[in-house]
Amino acid sequence: MYSNPKTVILGAGESGTGAALLARSRGLEVFVSDQSPINEKYRNELIQNGIPFEEGGHSANLLENTTEIIKSPGIPDSAPLVKSAIDKGIRVISEIEFASRYTNASKICITGSNGKTTTTSLLWHMMHTAGLNAGLAGNIGNSFARQVAGQDYDVYALELSSFQLDGMSRFRADTAILLNITPDHLDRYEHDLMKYAASKMRIIRNQTADNAFIWCSDDEVSSKMIKNTPLNQQVFRISLHDQGHEGAFIEDNKIIFNIKGETFSMTIEELALQGKHNIYNSMAAGVAAKLVGIRKETIRQCLSDFQHVEHRLEHVANIHGIEFINDSKATNINSAWWALESQNKPVIWIAGGIDKGNDYTKLYDVVKSRVKALICLGVDNRPLVEAFKDIIPVITETRSAADAVNAAYYLAQKDDVVLLAPACASFDLFENYEDRGRQFKAAVHAL
Repeated sequence: MYSNPKTVILGAGESGTGAALLARSRGLEVFVSDQSPINEKYRNELIQNGIPFEEGGHSANLLENTTEIIKSPGIPDSAPLVKSAIDKGIRVISEIEFASRYTNASKICITGSNGKTTTTSLLWHMMHTAGLNAGLAGNIGNSFARQVAGQDYDVYALELSSFQLDGMSRFRADTAILLNITPDHLDRYEHDLMKYAASKMRIIRNQTADNAFIWCSDDEVSSKMIKNTPLNQQVFRISLHDQGHEGAFIEDNKIIFNIKGETFSMTIEELALQGKHNIYNSMAAGVAAKLVGIRKETIRQCLSDFQHVEHRLEHVANIHGIEFINDSKATNINSAWWALESQNKPVIWIAGGIDKGNDYTKLYDVVKSRVKALICLGVDNRPLVEAFKDIIPVITETRSAADAVNAAYYLAQKDDVVLLAPACASFDLFENYEDRGRQFKAAVHAL
């Protein structure tokens, strides 16, 4: 045990290890503590950089002499050690909050229940194509802290989850994007949608008149929250229904970008990413790109040549006329709905994992119209089975990606789609949603 820690980092995954590297590079006394065994990759990094740590539990005197805790986003505020720290008056912050202290880069921050990975990746693609010295971080790729420590950029596209936003107090987004608010992670918010929504609204915390806020006025919960929130920053709306406002909207089957007196457009058919949800994502990224100074020609080019994000409606293979699609990132009801709704062939649906308080009734209509069989992939499949036993004629339970893919392949016929869209978190059987998606793809390629 380190004898006199000043900064304690809870969790030694990508976020925690990145924070530790940044803290050490800035000369801070730091100690890393993880309740679980630390992944070998991160353990070796801590050892090589001389950063003291413990794993498999927290020491009884861990909080002694501690002035601040940097908490990994997967650790809830209700964890006993976190509650104890708060009771002792110790600051508990996120890795994003911590890293922001050590960079003067412009920060374009994207949140939402669905679409934030696609939007963040699309925005970074635009910035990179335009030649900006841009980083991609947050809930995607290498951690923000790791990048600030190693090769700090001029501008960042930051994907921010509600868990990361919860740990912020002084952080300020230069441009904030709120895509939507639909039920997700309600187990972390006392099953109260408004508490979850309030967490999402922290994306605009501390913004001033010099900053920008992009939001979707078609989203019911976002509209309700914003109606009761004073907005002092520059505001840009995206909508498929309203027209004429600053931001982006649809007119004559074209996206019209209207930003600070400059207007340009492109047809919906030109978008690389099709589907209604991807129109919103493209609009948001396009508005943000224009605000950061990217030329309209570059924005149009990037919106038309962008490649799908891994694990988001990713085509894997077509085997004997059966298409396999990996949407492992569909970890909630709304994103699973979009995945199912976008299919125009009969679906063998692979779903399951850790239920986050899901209301499966919201999927009934789309499931009735598209799904012919359900393959449950999880340790406890009872909520799924109970929800769909009277709706889906064939339901099978599995506990590995390989078994799920084999079962789906056995049930599928030519011109069917096997769709992995779990609607649940992955941590019962997999390391994360990426691990789940990659195991799914490996199993498909092994057929």
